[in-house]
Amino acid sequence: MSKPKVYITRLIPESGMNMILDACDAEVWSDDRAVPREILEEKIRGADGVLSLLSDRIDAPLMDIAGPQLKVISNYAVGFDNVDLAAATERGILVCNTPDVLTETTADLAFALLLAAARRLNEGVDFVRGGKWKTWGPMLLLGHDVHRATLGLIGMGRIGGAVARRASGFSMNVICYDPHASQENIESAGARRIETFDALLAESDFISIHVPLTSETDKLIDASAFRKMKRTAILINTARGQVVDTDALYDALRDGEIAYAALDVCDPEPVPPDHKLLTLDNCIIVPHIGSATVATRDRMSVMAAESLLAGLRGELPRYALNPEALAR
Repeated sequence: MSKPKVYITRLIPESGMNMILDACDAEVWSDDRAVPREILEEKIRGADGVLSLLSDRIDAPLMDIAGPQLKVISNYAVGFDNVDLAAATERGILVCNTPDVLTETTADLAFALLLAAARRLNEGVDFVRGGKWKTWGPMLLLGHDVHRATLGLIGMGRIGGAVARRASGFSMNVICYDPHASQENIESAGARRIETFDALLAESDFISIHVPLTSETDKLIDASAFRKMKRTAILINTARGQVVDTDALYDALRDGEIAYAALDVCDPEPVPPDHKLLTLDNCIIVPHIGSATVATRDRMSVMAAESLLAGLRGELPRYALNPEALAR
């Protein structure tokens, strides 16, 4: 009996990769860059399953190129805005993700970015490496206190709640804006609900974004939002780059409308080396490493592989986003 044909759009940790290689006739894109669209279209033809990354746009035309035998798309990520879920469901294709496993790891990075921006760590590192450190100075690289400051969370899902719990250790005043979050979840995380988005922007010393990318959140943080923030505000984004209007962010940082930004995600992504945000001292950018620990990425690979293999067997994967597709 022939093995199912699978295309894997990037190398993933061995634990999950070996599960797929043992059970499937699998081909892997092994380059560090995202697989080019024309190659993806070529390699996906005739595939029974696909293991994709956020950088891969899996849309209706690509599903049709793959063919009617395509059973499952396993996305190696919590987010799935790169996959056309409605188109997959219409075609009877299961779509899966890797939720929960990266909550604490991503919250760690969000708080690391908050601390790095507050205390201007990137500027300090550059200062020393540039040979500028000659003596101690009372006005050198003055930052902002984190303890007892107000942290505003936009979105109070799993990661937002995990960030709130970390903030409690710094005696921060945590507020949140999320019309969909339950009062129980907010209170259990030690946060306080703010009824309006504008009030959160105005009250917060630090603003951390934890919402999915949707039509409602696309460019949610725009020029108008920046004008409502404190001039000392620090923005942290570990959600999706498109939630923030990049041009408006640049203008706000350049003109002193806000003090700092620390980003794990950007628009565009990756950021070109000549991008204007990289000319600013008050902007930290890291390359989408929110889940980048050995343990978390290893577990993600196993979850993605388990979902892929279950879908190929005609079973309902535990982390299926559209279980109704199985009936089709």
